[in-house]
Amino acid sequence: MKKTFCVILALIMALSLVGCGNNNAGQTPSKTSDKQSAGKDVPETSVVRWNCGTSGNVLLTIADKMGYFEDEGIKIEEVPATSNADAMTLLSTGKVDIASNSGTSNPLQQIASGVDLTIFGGHMVTGCMPIIARKGTKWNGPQDLIGKKFACNPSYFALTGAVMDLGYDDPLKAVDWVTYTNYDDALAAVVRGEVDYALMGTEKNYAVEHMDDVDIMCYQSDIMPNYSCCRMEATTKFVNDNPITIKHILKALIRAQNYYEAHRDESVDLHAKKIGADKEYVAAYMLNKHYVIHVDPLRNSVVRAWGILDATGFLDKNAKNIDISGHINTKLYEEAMNEAASEYGSENPEFYKNIEAFYKENDL
Repeated sequence: MKKTFCVILALIMALSLVGCGNNNAGQTPSKTSDKQSAGKDVPETSVVRWNCGTSGNVLLTIADKMGYFEDEGIKIEEVPATSNADAMTLLSTGKVDIASNSGTSNPLQQIASGVDLTIFGGHMVTGCMPIIARKGTKWNGPQDLIGKKFACNPSYFALTGAVMDLGYDDPLKAVDWVTYTNYDDALAAVVRGEVDYALMGTEKNYAVEHMDDVDIMCYQSDIMPNYSCCRMEATTKFVNDNPITIKHILKALIRAQNYYEAHRDESVDLHAKKIGADKEYVAAYMLNKHYVIHVDPLRNSVVRAWGILDATGFLDKNAKNIDISGHINTKLYEEAMNEAASEYGSENPEFYKNIEAFYKENDL
């Protein structure tokens, strides 16, 4: 009797195990379990809130459209802001996780004032920002700015830095810097002859190219190559709490950069539709050689910008006590670059060779 009971119990257990197996057999594994079974690391958070300004971020546009974020288990939720200052407030108060279109001066000024941010990637290396003057003006270089009225906020460190490189210890006195609330006012001041030169934003390329009474003298990137236009930053806490998420985001953006460099015209179309602008308007800057975008953190340029901003008084006095290198994370980008090269390098070996060389030149 005891033996019979044991046999029956064993049969019941065996049937229950078979039943459990059948219950799972028809289920489709989730993406997370797929990645785990494949030995891949999984993002700590799957939804990332992002501010990319009003002009957008073409790499973000491409990565979303081509499914690169989805491949990495990431969904981007875009959060609007009407100005760089608003974007920095959203970031510092935790209402967005990442900002990518707020320049370099803005996040550096935030860090100097005590906000704990980390720069971990990039958007625009140079932003295709033309310096204009009245028609017929001759241009010899940044030395032409000395003693002249220049419609430009002197927190644009590439320009104050260029004046310092000419041997002027105080660039704020060497040039008559005139600040306007927007680029349209600065443009009008040039036309009226109220100022000699004016720096224009990237978005003004189409307008100034089609004006009869102004000429483009040069671009900001002619004066300081790779000056660092827009960086990607997050609170240091977010970066430290979500390093795998950040790495996966960078991988998706690296793939987007590869697509962008091989498909410029298609990228113009995609981004024009994304931001609701005419193709000609977007092409005027995006197809210009001075418009350079790259996911790289650009550590060396950021450190240089910090030094210029500090020397010209645009950083809080607390900046003297801060090592800015501690707020630039290149490790996650390097990991993302290496993983992307390993997984996708065969698609375009030259591209991955180039971004590695760029990293060595600009971050080490």
